Amino acid sequence: MTLAVGCVTVDCDDVATVAGFWSAALEIRLDPDPSPFMASLNRTGTALPRFLFLKVPEAKTAKNRMHLDLLVDTSVPRTEEIARLVSLGATHVADKDEWGHSWAVLTDPEGNEFCLAARS
Repeated sequence: MTLAVGCVTVDCDDVATVAGFWSAALEIRLDPDPSPFMASLNRTGTALPRFLFLKVPEAKTAKNRMHLDLLVDTSVPRTEEIARLVSLGATHVADKDEWGHSWAVLTDPEGNEFCLAARS
């Protein structure tokens, strides 16, 4: 394969808040030396995923066209993980049950959607 994902890049207004949320949510250490314009998780490491948070001038105005689907281990009730993410700054938007699958839709502190489902 000739392609690999370098980073999942998140445009945001408040880099520290959004990067801090994802660092805590995913339990991935924030890389040293963040600035008001850029922060990262795992940027220089070999572990995946790598995340880059970039300050942009425009606000989010529509639904994400691409989003993260997060999986919670079946030993942790999904409702418990939703509560943890909400305590970190997420908003629980909806619960879905379609096509034989169930998941929760949440947003990060700046409204970027992501989904949470039980690992099967």
